[in-house]
Amino acid sequence: MTARSAKAAPPRPRRTVTAPRTPRGGRPTGGGPRRLYTRVRRAWDRPLTAYYLILGGSMLLIVLGLVMVYSASQIKALQSGLAPSFFFRKQLMAAVIGGVLLYLAARLPVRLHRALAYPLLAVSVFAMCLVQVPGIGVAVNGNQNWISLGGAFQMQPSEFGKLALVLWGADLLARKQERKLLVQWKHLLVPLIPVAFLLLGLIMLGGDMGTAIILTAILFGLLWLAGAPTRLFVGVLGAATAIGALLIKTSANRMSRLACIGATDPGPSDQCWQAVHGIYALASGGLFGSGLGASMEKWGELPEPHTDFIFAITGEELGLAGTLSVLALFAALGYAGIRVAGRTEDPFVRYAAGGVTTWIMAQTMVNIGAVLGLLPIAGVPLPLFSYGGSALLPSMFAVGLLIAFARDEPAARAALAMRRPGSGRKPAGVRWKTMRRRVTRRPSGER
Repeated sequence: MTARSAKAAPPRPRRTVTAPRTPRGGRPTGGGPRRLYTRVRRAWDRPLTAYYLILGGSMLLIVLGLVMVYSASQIKALQSGLAPSFFFRKQLMAAVIGGVLLYLAARLPVRLHRALAYPLLAVSVFAMCLVQVPGIGVAVNGNQNWISLGGAFQMQPSEFGKLALVLWGADLLARKQERKLLVQWKHLLVPLIPVAFLLLGLIMLGGDMGTAIILTAILFGLLWLAGAPTRLFVGVLGAATAIGALLIKTSANRMSRLACIGATDPGPSDQCWQAVHGIYALASGGLFGSGLGASMEKWGELPEPHTDFIFAITGEELGLAGTLSVLALFAALGYAGIRVAGRTEDPFVRYAAGGVTTWIMAQTMVNIGAVLGLLPIAGVPLPLFSYGGSALLPSMFAVGLLIAFARDEPAARAALAMRRPGSGRKPAGVRWKTMRRRVTRRPSGER
């Protein structure tokens, strides 16, 4: 045995393995991006996420809308011989009244919302009939769809007709689903389609094609949520498209609006003046805009800067950052509405939440699509944002409905109860870190 082999080998240093740090919840933390993603995902899936998105998103839209109405309407008011803050004060008054309606809608139980469906539908139909009575109905921009309330106040009953169709249609379909009648075509169509066509007929008597488009979108949304067969859905859609094409073909005004899609020049008779100057306003805004109140297009160049084309003024004054912020708020509101409709077991809540979400998202796309030159100018306001009390009041009540439905989820009720003074632990059996429906008791009797 050699001396080298007899010499003892030095011991190897032992590697120490450090266990990952474990947070309070008992889960090991990973890397930076993965840890951030996990936290965001868990926060996004909490029971009150939809509630906060609806409440926060709608409030931000209303406040930003008030600011932009004040900025966009000053020159219009001065040109009409009015005070610069005239339109802003009216919009602020409507927002205050709408806030009361939103609060009431958010606090009323679901059964009272269902009880409002038939009275609201009857009152809306009656008011829409009054529009055609001489001396009561008022024509604005060629459309006979307003009722004079005295002085400078007017009301557009067709805006309340949207809310009436949502509530009444949701209650009707929910009662038929509880009786398992929606498997038959006749119960899907009658009386939903005839009543919807009655409302559409009354709207089209006044020539308001834009509101008719939104009402049709609400009807299709309700049929989709009710699980209408593809053939039935395509048939109704085809009939509505054919009627719409006929109405557009027989109106020179509507044909001229259709011809202005994608226009970059006002044309020989300036028929595309509004559409082109809306693009000019957006193009001159740049990344961060020219500054609040510094729009040039509102000085008589762009018609309706505080109503139908307020999004263009927003792009000019607040730039791409401002328009993307508005789009992000509407996207958050739409996501939250879909989430509320998808997590409930109550059929009325599903139909009502889906109908309200369809209404707000469809009207948003029609308005912004017209400003961008992608769709014909339909004359519909941007929900919760444009000037107009008749549009703001039912929209804020509809947002209150979504808030009420979001608060009524079992996990959301438990989370809110835990925040009250003296509240105990989370009720047993309530799991809220999931997107799945949570109600174990099924009052609607659905599958």
